[in-house]
Amino acid sequence: MTPIQLTILIFGSMLFFMAIRVPIAISMFCAGAIGYVTQTGWAPFASFLNSQAFARFAGYDLSVIPLFILMGNFATQGGISKSLFSFAASVMGRFKGGLAMASLLACAAFGAISGSSVATAATITGVALPEMKRHGYSGRLATGTLAAGGTLGIQLPPSVVLVIYAILTEQNITKLFAAAVVPGLIALVGYLTAVALFVRLVPGHAPEVDEDREPMTLATLMGVLPIVVIFVLVFGGIYGGFFTPTEGAAVGAASTLVTALLKREMTLGKFKECFLGTAASSAMIFLIFVGADLMNAALAMTQVPNQLAATVGSWGLSPYAVVAAILVFYVILGAVMDEMSMLLLTIPIFFPMVMGLDFGMPKDLVALWFGIMVLMTVGFGLVAPPVGLNVYVVNSMAKDVPIAESYRGVMPFLASDVIRTLLLLFFPIIPLWLVQFVG
Repeated sequence: MTPIQLTILIFGSMLFFMAIRVPIAISMFCAGAIGYVTQTGWAPFASFLNSQAFARFAGYDLSVIPLFILMGNFATQGGISKSLFSFAASVMGRFKGGLAMASLLACAAFGAISGSSVATAATITGVALPEMKRHGYSGRLATGTLAAGGTLGIQLPPSVVLVIYAILTEQNITKLFAAAVVPGLIALVGYLTAVALFVRLVPGHAPEVDEDREPMTLATLMGVLPIVVIFVLVFGGIYGGFFTPTEGAAVGAASTLVTALLKREMTLGKFKECFLGTAASSAMIFLIFVGADLMNAALAMTQVPNQLAATVGSWGLSPYAVVAAILVFYVILGAVMDEMSMLLLTIPIFFPMVMGLDFGMPKDLVALWFGIMVLMTVGFGLVAPPVGLNVYVVNSMAKDVPIAESYRGVMPFLASDVIRTLLLLFFPIIPLWLVQFVG
């Protein structure tokens, strides 16, 4: 078989398995196995499996993933989301659409200690959705806001997506976290602006004046103090060079557990659920790692990725046009795959291609900037039709809202995403500015 035929066989097999509802990790593993055995035979394939799994999982850096997931689970089960939303509601309640804005602020704050988009969307929805319904917000605005706000869980550090990108490309996790801060804040401001414009341009989706807004009290203020301390402790320590991201994740998990215990929200059942949830999520991610490694190894043997990079380079396109095309591809791919699978499958192909282009800046900065661009783009797939995992999660908790309404609700936020992505694409200095202050 020719290299092109082998590549079509591998991708075609993966899509076939996905179409019959085989889990994505198994689909990638089976497709990779078919491609590998076709090219080398059974014995080399068995030898590869014998060494690759251990080589992948023996790395110390991977331990940061379950630690950050555990930190997020402690935050979810520890009642932290209630304190965040109460504080945000008391601050933003005076504005039209204030509860929707408060939900976004709560998502950003919770995402900064969870690193998960779906967990952020589900947790804040449980607290904010009943309040928005009680105050007269439409199902479209409420669910659209919460689905889009959930993406802030991966756009702000500690993002599990960034951790995986750093591992795949051998980049500094601390610098990637620093590079994500300003784009994440821009995303938050863009979403707040989208809400403010929507409630004014499309009347009837939020109350004109909220007379029953939550007041700011000392108890409300003290409720978010532990969260601020955790954030400063973890990220101050990481950015200040006092400990590594893995150590920071361990400190964050322990601090979040202590906070949950002090709030008397953590029961033995919830404590067990935190570890079981962490084990399940970590196992899923690590299994995707194995499937992606096998599939990428089979693709590498075809030499098609190298040929693709050489072909793209010969077209004479602007480097920024190449990156823009890759980002569009990610948006399309997000309709059928989750963000983890997309990264593990495509980064080994796209990253060398991008690093071979001349952007007029050092290669280490190109790697950081491209990571942020990928991070911003994979968020599209979490809310954009026809899949939008966040939309499904939020809509499943708002059973009286048609899913079509939820999709309409995310459209203003997708418009904000497009504007932000173009801004970061043509002005790389925006994400890279903060990196210069990190050692």
